[in-house]
Amino acid sequence: MNTRPIETSYYHRRKSSVVRVGNVLMGGDNPIRVQSMTTTNTNDTEACVAQAERIILAGGELVRLTTQGVREAENMNNIRAALHAKGYDTPLVADVHFNPHVADVAAQYIEKVRINPGNYVDLARTFKHLEYTDEEYAAELRKIDERLMPFIEICKQHHTAVRIGVNHGSLSDRIMSRYGDTPEGIVESCMEFLRIFKRERFDDVVISIKASNTVVMVRSVRLLVEAMDKEDMHYPLHLGVTEAGEGEDGRIKSAVGIGALLTEGIGDTIRVSLSEEPEAEIPVAQQLVDLIDESAELRAKALKSIVDDTVTLCLHEADWQTLQLKAAMAVGAIFIDQKAHQLVISNDGFDKGKLVELADAILQAARIKFTKTEYISCPGCGRTLYNLQDTIARIKEATRHLVGLKIGIMGCIVNGPGEMADADYGYVGAGPGKISLYRKKECVEKNIPEEEAVERLLSLIQQDRNN
Repeated sequence: MNTRPIETSYYHRRKSSVVRVGNVLMGGDNPIRVQSMTTTNTNDTEACVAQAERIILAGGELVRLTTQGVREAENMNNIRAALHAKGYDTPLVADVHFNPHVADVAAQYIEKVRINPGNYVDLARTFKHLEYTDEEYAAELRKIDERLMPFIEICKQHHTAVRIGVNHGSLSDRIMSRYGDTPEGIVESCMEFLRIFKRERFDDVVISIKASNTVVMVRSVRLLVEAMDKEDMHYPLHLGVTEAGEGEDGRIKSAVGIGALLTEGIGDTIRVSLSEEPEAEIPVAQQLVDLIDESAELRAKALKSIVDDTVTLCLHEADWQTLQLKAAMAVGAIFIDQKAHQLVISNDGFDKGKLVELADAILQAARIKFTKTEYISCPGCGRTLYNLQDTIARIKEATRHLVGLKIGIMGCIVNGPGEMADADYGYVGAGPGKISLYRKKECVEKNIPEEEAVERLLSLIQQDRNN
């Protein structure tokens, strides 16, 4: 595990305040923490404990669990007690959406609660444009203030940390209507909450801004850092590319987005969101942390040697995943900022065709050039309403030839329609055994039986391509 801050001529980490989450300190000069999230039903204590144990044994320093209702919030206490009985004191994080009362309950039992400004008080996103006078908008902000105050007091009383987790996919219609679908809107959604926490002198706060689009994610986090600095805020930052996918594509996409920021010195804790078993995320996350300094050095050299709009990376790696992650981290920011548009990678020991495919995958992850189908798939959690990994495999097998097409495969509605906003088609869990299909932002088929849904999606795509 990374046990020290990295200080070299290539990499200087942003100094944030220190936050205590149970027995873990993050921010300041503390190590960059790695974490994951369970995919089990939070009411199933035995399953949650078993999966949390696998995450911990893989090196996870925090474990997050979805917390849909009061029952799940209360059961977090049982999960925590069972883990303690096994000798684990790893902090647990409750992931709360839609119901602020659930956050109040969870804060009494575990070390950290994640709340989402997009649905904490505001209604769930419907993509409707709403008109507010300045007075009406101020009244909406007062509702947030009033609802946050009891939560803050509970967190103070129980020494519970908070993550304010903004997702591009779940921005409220209120924010969208005033700021548009922009990094500025994403940041303001966060700052509305942060200003209240700062005013109340509650400092155990961690911030995350996530998106499935690496360009949106990186630009929004940079803008947030600027906004916080202007208002004398220095909270630790949690980094992640949400709905990154699985396999090599998910790893490369995560390395491009997370790595772009890590090599700029931004980030105090990370999660690599893969549509795989959660413990598989931890080694990838730790490798990103371990590669920061080398990748930052490569980035600095690449910036000085761009010729004819082309970045040339000369690497000497024996391990394929290390090569993938290091290359993606080194050039992620360069392509996100469109300082170049072509990439050439050389590395002895690997086939040139495979290196070209890696370069193309990095360019696609940075939204520069699309050479294959794009899949936006969530990692799954206790809210997931179908077999995610099997479904992804089936959809990929049937659509991998559709170059440039973007398909969202989402476990539930929390971020589903929002993260799929720039996808061509979406497949979203709508209820137990039920799926809804989307074309762009529009739901075109609701509550399809799961056993029919993949074929119905493929039929929809084929029908549109024939028209």
